[in-house]
Amino acid sequence: MALLCLGGVGVFVSFYDEATKIERKAPDAVVDSFLRAYLVNRDDQEASLYTCKSGLDLSRLEAFRTDIQSREQRFSIGIRADWTSLTVSSDNGKTTVTTDIRRMIADGSERTTDRWQFPVIDDDGWRVCGALPVA
Repeated sequence: MALLCLGGVGVFVSFYDEATKIERKAPDAVVDSFLRAYLVNRDDQEASLYTCKSGLDLSRLEAFRTDIQSREQRFSIGIRADWTSLTVSSDNGKTTVTTDIRRMIADGSERTTDRWQFPVIDDDGWRVCGALPVA
């Protein structure tokens, strides 16, 4: 009976590991997961699962998120962030993912859209290495 229980635990752990595995197989999927963690969940620890180990520059995206948070506090409103489809491009060995990030007041009364680029590298799976607004 004990062996049967231990076998069941092993199967459960295996399924759990597979279900919670971080997928970094596609650059656009990684940027999508990163944006969800960083802008929607506002969870830096979760977002770090999708970023470069060195050379990371999120200063402009951090300012963007800080602006959202300060407007929420100053005006006592909720602001949601989402993004349009993600476009992957490669040029001279550098891969970039581009999308439009939209900010919306929760009641739908106001919306702004900004285009952003995310340099990514394939380092044991794709990882976000920066975020730059596109002028």
